[in-house]
Amino acid sequence: MRDAAPRVREPRAPVELSDTPLLVGRHPVLEALRSGRAFTRIWIQQGLQEGSLREIVALARDRHLVVTEVPKSFLDRLSNGLAHQGIGAQAALKPTLGMDELPDLIQSSANPLLYILDGIQDPHNLGAILRTADATGATGVIIPERGASGLTAVVAKASAGAIEYVPVVRVTNLAQAIDKVKDAGVFVFAADPGGSTLYTDVDWTGPAAVVIGGEGRGVRPLVRARSDGLIKLPMLGHVSSINASNAACAIGFEAIRQRQRKNSVLTRL
Repeated sequence: MRDAAPRVREPRAPVELSDTPLLVGRHPVLEALRSGRAFTRIWIQQGLQEGSLREIVALARDRHLVVTEVPKSFLDRLSNGLAHQGIGAQAALKPTLGMDELPDLIQSSANPLLYILDGIQDPHNLGAILRTADATGATGVIIPERGASGLTAVVAKASAGAIEYVPVVRVTNLAQAIDKVKDAGVFVFAADPGGSTLYTDVDWTGPAAVVIGGEGRGVRPLVRARSDGLIKLPMLGHVSSINASNAACAIGFEAIRQRQRKNSVLTRL
């Protein structure tokens, strides 16, 4: 017997989206379903049920969620310019941790690796950094509550679903958060073009965190002052800096390279 098709129904009026957490795109919706996030509604484009959309419908059915087929025009309006890939959903907000939970998060890892983001305003950058954090097995990402991007649908899309698996800590005071990180035995290095130490010359094999500054202004002076040291990436071209997410990626994978090399040496001993 074939599986029952999703319910076909065109919404009678535009959905009120102003205060509604949205997910658009196959990866964000699929990973949110896999992670157990609560959903209110799921819409798929009429006539599309191939590839990962089949898996999404099956997972939704297992969780007794209604999947509604809608015209492409509805998803175009819903996604507000994002590439929806034939699917959109209303879901609960991605849960975040607070300052008080930061020490326990750090202690949960045998060798913490943290990304501290000082005012990343571009949601695409935040999403890309979350993707790097997931790929590098990071303990978590720390973001400020004000003056920076939150966990939006654009962030979820840019993270390709990684947002579901990386603990995010939102704090009111980033400098105080750095103090808590250092009190937990984690060395904090801020990426800054004026740094005197190359990022490859830092020992990333122990508990460590990297501060990535916001677009344009970089790491703020107060946050720089709280850090254990300033590191830089070699810039050989005519432009003096690179994208924040690219910097996070380069530094994060250098940390993983050093840690894996150390573990390989220890295994041979």
